[in-house]
Formats: sequence, C-alpha cells, structure tokens
Amino acid sequence: MKKILFSVMLVASMTLMTGCSSDDLYEDDLSTENGSSAITGELATFDIAIDKTTAEPTNAAEAYFPEEEDMLENNEFTTEVAIDMSNPQAKTENGVEVTVEDGHIKANHGETKKVCYVVSGTTTNGSFTVLGDKKYAVKLNGANITNPDSAALNLLCGKRAFIILADGSTNTLTDATGGEQKGALYCKGKLLFNGSGSLSVTGNTNNGIHSADYIVFRTGNNIYVKSTANHGIKANDGIFINGGILNVEVSAAAAKGINCEDEIRVNGGRTTVITTGNGTYDTDDSEAKGAAGIKADLTLQMNGGELWLKSTGSGGKGVNIDAEAYFNGGSVYVVTTGSQYKSNNDTASPKGIKTDGNISVGGGRIWVRTSGTGGEGIETKSELNITGGEVASYSYDDAINSKSTMTIGGGYVYAHGKNNDGLDANSNCNISGGTVYAICSGQPEVAIDANTEGGYKLYLTGGTIVAVGGLENGSQLTQSCYQASSWDANTWYALSTGSSTFSFQTPSGGGSGLVVSGSSEPTLLSGIGISGGTTYFGGLGIIGGTVSGGSSVSLSSYTGGSGMGGGSGGGRPGGR
Repeated sequence: MKKILFSVMLVASMTLMTGCSSDDLYEDDLSTENGSSAITGELATFDIAIDKTTAEPTNAAEAYFPEEEDMLENNEFTTEVAIDMSNPQAKTENGVEVTVEDGHIKANHGETKKVCYVVSGTTTNGSFTVLGDKKYAVKLNGANITNPDSAALNLLCGKRAFIILADGSTNTLTDATGGEQKGALYCKGKLLFNGSGSLSVTGNTNNGIHSADYIVFRTGNNIYVKSTANHGIKANDGIFINGGILNVEVSAAAAKGINCEDEIRVNGGRTTVITTGNGTYDTDDSEAKGAAGIKADLTLQMNGGELWLKSTGSGGKGVNIDAEAYFNGGSVYVVTTGSQYKSNNDTASPKGIKTDGNISVGGGRIWVRTSGTGGEGIETKSELNITGGEVASYSYDDAINSKSTMTIGGGYVYAHGKNNDGLDANSNCNISGGTVYAICSGQPEVAIDANTEGGYKLYLTGGTIVAVGGLENGSQLTQSCYQASSWDANTWYALSTGSSTFSFQTPSGGGSGLVVSGSSEPTLLSGIGISGGTTYFGGLGIIGGTVSGGSSVSLSSYTGGSGMGGGSGGGRPGGR
C-alpha cells in the first residue's frame, strides 16, 4: 500500500473524527469539494504513480496458461545463437542463418528446433528480426535496440516466442517515429515473457508491445512500456498477467494502456497504467471515445495481484470492458480526473469502471474515485452482483450504477455520489446481506435508488445499511429500517445491532436524513471515539473496534422515500 498517501492506522486511531477547435471539451473539475459533500481519508487522497520497485504483491492466484506448452519449463531451448547488436555478424550456425543489412539483423531458424537467440549489445540504428517455422526463445541479456526506421524487435515467426529477460539484465527497445510497424516489439505468434530482468519499451509510431496472438506475463518480469502514438500493450487473442511488475504510460488521444480484442486475466503481480490523452471522435465508428487503462473486447477476470489505473484526459476510464467483468480477488485502484468529452453530438464520459456486460464481485478490493464533470464511479450496462469483497466508490456523479438489476448479498460497499445517487439501479435493487454505506448529494436524489418510475423497486431483506439521504420511494422493506431526522457532518457514529458494531464517519454534506437498518433493532451513537477494529473504505468505516463516548441518537420507524427533514450541518439537502 505504498502508493496510498494516507494511513489507515491514523484513521483507525482517531477518537473523533488539451482542447480541439472542432470539439466541445469540458473543463476538468479536480476538486473533491465541488460536489455537495467531501470526505477525508485514503479514498479521497490516494494517488497512482509508476512504480518499478520489484517487490510483488503476495495476494496472487494460481497462474493461468492457455496451453501447457506456454510454460517455459515445459520446453527446451538448448541451441543457443549469440546476437551482438553492437557488432552485427552474418553467419550460419546450428541450422540458423543470420544476415545483416546496414546494422539490421535477421535470423531464420527454419525447421530447426530448440533455438534460443541470446541478444546483447547496443545499437542506435538497427533491429533484430526472427523468421522460422518452429517455436523459439529470445533471451535479452543487456540488449539496447533503437531502430529509426521500424520495429526494434520484430518477431515474424508465427510460432510461440518465449522472451527471457536474463536475471539482472537491463534491456531497452525503441522504434521509429514514423513507419508502418505495429509495435516497437511486434510478435506474429504467442508472446510469452519469462525471467527477472528488466525491459523498457517505447513505441513512437503505434503500440509499444503488440502480439497478433496472446501475451502471458509471469512472476519476476519487470517491464515498462510507453507509447506516445497508440496503445501501450496490444494483443489480439488474450492477455494473461500471472505476475511481475508491469508499468504502462500512454499519451495519445483515446489510447488504451492495455488493449485486448479478447479476454484479460489478472492473477498476480502489480500492474500500473497511466493514460493522459484526451478523448477523440472515431469517424469509423461514428463515436466519441476516451482513453482507458484496461480495455477488453470480451471479459476481464481479476483474481489476484494489484491493478493501479489512472486516467487524466477527458472521457477517460480506468476499466472499459465490452462483455462481463469478474472481480474474485486481488486489489483494483482507479482514479480518473478528466471531464466529459463531446464531439459531433456524442459524448464520452469519464468512468472508473465501465462494462457493457454484467459485473460480478465475489472478493478482493475495488477502490474508485472520479472527480471530473460527469464522472461515474462504477457502471454496468447490465447487471451488478456483489457477494463479497470490498467495493468503495467516491464519484462526481452516480457512485455505483447498473442499467439492469443490482444485487448485494455480501461484502462491504461504500457508494458516495457527490452530485447524484450513491447506489443507482435502473431496474430492481436487491439488498439481502453485507454492509452498505451509501451517500447521495441531496434531494431529489437518494442514497439507494431503484427505478420506481419504470415499475421496479428496492427490496431490502437483510444486511447492515447506512443511507445518508434515504431510500427510494415505494421500497419493499422486509427488514425494518429506522431514521434519524438529522445528522452531523464530519462526525463518527456507531451503529450496533446485537453484538455487531459498524462505525462510520459522515461526509461534509449530503442528503437529508439518515436511515439505518440491521438484523435487529439497532442503536446509534453520535460523536464517538473509536479505536481498533477492521477498517474499510479508506478508514471511513470500521467493523468492531472499541467505541467510547458519544451520545444516543433517537431513531424512528422508516418506510422509504427521501422526504425527510434537514440535518444539522451535513444533513441539509444538497441538490444537484
């Protein structure tokens, strides 16, 4: 958690708590104070930066390889051919033909098996190209290749390519500014990274790394990719991050840090992606588009490791998935600071996490913060299902939104919409378990919203609920709810049901009225001191712990609807 700038322990111990002439580009809103309410703690302050330190997270899931043959240990590459970029030499060795033309080296192993090219040396006017009909390995051992004409490493053999980063080695690949190459490192076949050396790749014309098949990263890899023209890492048939340290920076308009036409799986390692490009209008698709840290045309599976994603341009997103996203473990941290991008009567809105298919959260941690105009935290165009893990979203617009049904049956959920709803389902919203802390901006918004106008409802049958701003009108509340007609801003409260206590800090402002619910009739204390316990939501919520002091809050029965009295300080209606 070195990237988080505010200490959880500090909170837990508190006793009180660029424009285009033809486009309409909204101004960025970077302030967390511009909405009706603000928060303190890590969720409001954590930032994301490139981090090349080699210590990997320990929360890794089992590594995934599409085929057993993709594992280096299941192969032998005993026929070594040395390639010295500093002193290119034409030769025929062990069935491999090496040719040289003006410093550019081309190797063809044909039908020869078990070939490993050991590449070293420095050139500022050269490249290394591989041809052949059998799988092979390229061991980078102090290779520094700059090609002013095309790709630096051009792997044109369509078979598996094992890239081995020699232990302790430092390697760089830089391509031309101009040309027709698809990447500074281009691979026609499967691209499989191994070894614990470091690799830096700079793409000046197109992508940094591009595979026409799939890419696998492994524990020990330390890879930095930068593209000023297009995507950082691109694969056609899948990207599988099993471990390693992966840092990506892209600056082109609507560029993606990691872009795949198929699925992406993250099982381990630490992946950091920063995009800075603004939105652009895609004339082929007739659509305004923004940048994204992670973009998959099919699914995303987050099973272990860490994802750190930041987008600063207009219309930028942290995660953009065309199908389903599954969050089963690991940690995802997303920050977007850009505003909406508008062009040709179309808009690209900033989002922390956006999917066209369902979102399923069964474990791990997700933290999202959006501060630019129109930015939503987590949005699915389909269903949202949370059964475990920790989800915290603090956003300019809706914090967590689903176009279809939203279901929460477990886990810990924080949803704070500075200018809109906390939880917003455009169909039914079903809450049967977990701990849910939701905050809206103020009337007419509500903390937990269902599409009553469309004939849907909020169904509350269980869980621990804190709703600053109330619940949707017409809710079906099987589990009893209670309200405090007012609440104090920036204050620690303790909600107790039976032997369980959830302590929470209120924001600086938000919806009127405070609604709570639990497995039995709760008690509520205001102005408490809290120490110990397990912190959630960047220190805004604490489960368990020792509560001291505080004054009892009078609670009355609540049946739904946002028409409640104004609060003290933070309890006044926030509006839009």
